[in-house]
Amino acid sequence: MINRIADFLCGYPLFLLLIGGGFFLFFYSGMVSLRHLPDAVRVLRDRQSRDSGNQISSLQALASVVAATVGMGNIAGVAIALVMGGPGAIFWMWISALVGMSTKFHEGVLTTRYKVTNTDGTPGGGTMHIIDRGLGQRWHWLAMTFAVAGMFGTLCIMNANQLTEAIVTTFTTPEWIEQNPSVGALADSLGWSHISALRLLIGLAIAGVVTIVVIGGVRRIARVATWLVPFMVGLYFVSVLYIVITHIQEVPGVFRSIFAEAFNLRAGWGALVGIAIIGARRAALVNDAGVGTATIMHGASTNTDPSREGLIAMLGPGIDSGIVCTLTALAILLCGDIQATDGIKGLEVAMGAFGRAIPAGEYLLMAIVLCFALSSMFSYSFYGQRCAAYLFGEKRAKAYIWFFIATMVVFAVIPLGVAVGFCDLFYALMAFPTMITLILLRREVKNEITRIGVKK
Repeated sequence: MINRIADFLCGYPLFLLLIGGGFFLFFYSGMVSLRHLPDAVRVLRDRQSRDSGNQISSLQALASVVAATVGMGNIAGVAIALVMGGPGAIFWMWISALVGMSTKFHEGVLTTRYKVTNTDGTPGGGTMHIIDRGLGQRWHWLAMTFAVAGMFGTLCIMNANQLTEAIVTTFTTPEWIEQNPSVGALADSLGWSHISALRLLIGLAIAGVVTIVVIGGVRRIARVATWLVPFMVGLYFVSVLYIVITHIQEVPGVFRSIFAEAFNLRAGWGALVGIAIIGARRAALVNDAGVGTATIMHGASTNTDPSREGLIAMLGPGIDSGIVCTLTALAILLCGDIQATDGIKGLEVAMGAFGRAIPAGEYLLMAIVLCFALSSMFSYSFYGQRCAAYLFGEKRAKAYIWFFIATMVVFAVIPLGVAVGFCDLFYALMAFPTMITLILLRREVKNEITRIGVKK
């Protein structure tokens, strides 16, 4: 049932909203993501973007957002897109990055313009506050919809599931699993299979590591993200660069296949639209543009200048969908096997590609995956908690963190197909309120864009 609902909402409705609405905002804003990209880089380097006092800065907010988006979606999500839609799906992920940068600009501007002050005196923001303060109380139901979806959509669904898959695939064998006494004892006591019992143990271990960081609140999450993000993206870049150099003669063919398959009409217009939808659907999990999660983190920064925060926010999709996803696609298309024969394969496809291309490559990718997955979990906990605080108050929202940690164990065990459907469903329910709000308040963002040139 979950998959059927997700397939409907994440088909034409989500495609038209994220891509169609994103294109509308892109052109209405005067192609802000292209015209003001140099300004975004300049603003990011300013001292003002790094100063935060006792709170988080704009730079830390961006790092935390990228820590969440540069996660399992950039590896497992890209692999799933390639398996389901072929190389052409990557082209539509690029399109999503371009329009997503404009969408993120709108998110950054509006969350700063309508940020609130939390009960503890810290700044706060999010789509729910933009709706309440920007659209008025008659739209309060839309804010509630976003907050409820945000509580569940930002659970570590894909991250916990695919990280567990990576650990099982890399470090165990079917024989070891069957013969391990601890796994066997747990399986017998629960009446589960040995593989399910092992995934439960791994889920508990992951939950323990995440707990250490997330109980420290947004400041600890931001500090960890600030040093973890450059390290993990840099290591991944070097790894894929090695693969590209050692297969340099095949690289032009890979790019030809991406562009050719993106507009392949051999199977008809229906197949072309299907590939585009798959790319856009997976991109929603990768860069979160239009989903609304970035409004929560950027709203928590100390910056009060809407256009400045918008410029910094729009760099996020360029980093994750534009750079990291391209690196993943190159590695898989050069050395991987995207012909799925026994169901959806995500991280396993990427692990196979790295293992074939680099000596002990699967272990190197495992280290990168660990950084990617954990960084996403840290930021996602903050997103969900802020949605819970909006719905139930600050005091009761503290209990959400423990709910968040417990669900990581659950999603470590369930099948991937269910995890994908569950995640897609709530992401769609977050995207609809966010995109509707951005479109309705687009004129206010346009006014901020005109001020960018004056501020230089």
